[in-house]
Amino acid sequence: MTRRKRSAGTESKEVISKKTKKVKILTDLPGVGPVTAEKLREAGYSSLEAIAIASPQELAEATGISPSIAQKIIAAAREALDLGFKTADKVYEERLRVGRITTGSRNLDRLLGGGVETKTITEFYGEFGTGKTQICHQLCVNVQLPKDKGGLEGKALYIDCEGTFRPERIMDMAKAVGLDPKQTLRNIIYARAYNSDHQMLLAEQARDLIEEHNIKLIVVDSVTGHFRAEYPGREALAERQQKLNRHLHTLVRLADAYDLAVVVTNQVMARPDVFWGDAVMAVGGHILAHVPGARVYLRKLKGNKRVARLVDSPYLPESEAIFAITEEGIRDA
Repeated sequence: MTRRKRSAGTESKEVISKKTKKVKILTDLPGVGPVTAEKLREAGYSSLEAIAIASPQELAEATGISPSIAQKIIAAAREALDLGFKTADKVYEERLRVGRITTGSRNLDRLLGGGVETKTITEFYGEFGTGKTQICHQLCVNVQLPKDKGGLEGKALYIDCEGTFRPERIMDMAKAVGLDPKQTLRNIIYARAYNSDHQMLLAEQARDLIEEHNIKLIVVDSVTGHFRAEYPGREALAERQQKLNRHLHTLVRLADAYDLAVVVTNQVMARPDVFWGDAVMAVGGHILAHVPGARVYLRKLKGNKRVARLVDSPYLPESEAIFAITEEGIRDA
């Protein structure tokens, strides 16, 4: 009898789909005994997701273990969560399960491909009064809606960097969509960030709240304000950009590992070299331009109308949508 030869494609599928050891508790990970497991829990790494998105240096410093052991623990956690190579059809299946939060405006939802996505960062930037904070408030309400109404049946975490969060506005929006205003407020976990280091710390501490409170949305309003104020001038540019980059990657790791949406707002600055057209650009430079999955530029129109322009997305075309800011919240114009 002749042995049938297996195709290269079959072999590659078998390699990719090779079953890993089922990890149920931290001590199932190689190199993690009861003492190390307790150190991980005390440092806030109580789940596989938290370990998988950490860097070896972070894990080593937080627990006192060596970087080499930390690397092995992280690799095992990622393997258990299937965070390695996979075929594109599996990625497509995962994309079909991506959650979306309605903005309250069908026009704006269509612009974003159905709403604000989970597993990525969505950035809204524009001048003052263009509706950035209003959209953040509306999303904090809408994320609590049932899935068949455009929500994710989860809670929101709000990092306020400019002191613009208003619970009264949340109550108005909650009433308009049929939610209990007081309960809606209880489902939003709020923190005021007083400087860039505090802002970064709050984002790192968010990991401890996500699983406990079923967080499905993280809002940072605004992501660049403190960095812009604390690091002025060209001599501070490199340090500012490095810190901002680290902060953004903390947020994107949380979005991906915990299947939640991250929304950041951003300021703009004038471009004196532009004489025709719109002479503003987003703060943050290339660092901020590369990380978000979708970037939306907001501009004012007459009255309560605003125009949103999708300027960057990995799969959606550049286009515009008009929406309105009403007493009930974000709506179609």
